[in-house]
Amino acid sequence: MLAVSALYETQPVDLPNDVPDDVPDQPWFLNCVAAIETENTPQELLQLALQIEAAMGRLRLRKRGPRNIDIDVLLFGDRMVDEPGLKIPHPAMSQRRFVLEPLVEIAPKARHPELGKTASDLLAELPRGQIVRRL
Repeated sequence: MLAVSALYETQPVDLPNDVPDDVPDQPWFLNCVAAIETENTPQELLQLALQIEAAMGRLRLRKRGPRNIDIDVLLFGDRMVDEPGLKIPHPAMSQRRFVLEPLVEIAPKARHPELGKTASDLLAELPRGQIVRRL
């Protein structure tokens, strides 16, 4: 592992509205971002993430519902992937404060390959909303 952010406590939100009135009735989440080096392909990395989730008892009962773990592949260097079940960069990362705050902590200059903006730029452009607290 190259770097890992602090933990962040995150208010659950229904994106893309991203306004406090749209907070789902579920517990807050803990989030962090890790930078890793791998020889796996993006597809292999996703399969590994799904295996870890399954081993930890992840149940997919409803989209964006409560869960004990959720591992996403946000970026894979400067590669872009658009396949069923795998989109890199993660399609909503530029809208999610709970992704961008920990990403900026460990890699502020990480560049979104599609938008051409850094993680710091994307975070600065977010509208108000999405309560995220560093623990």
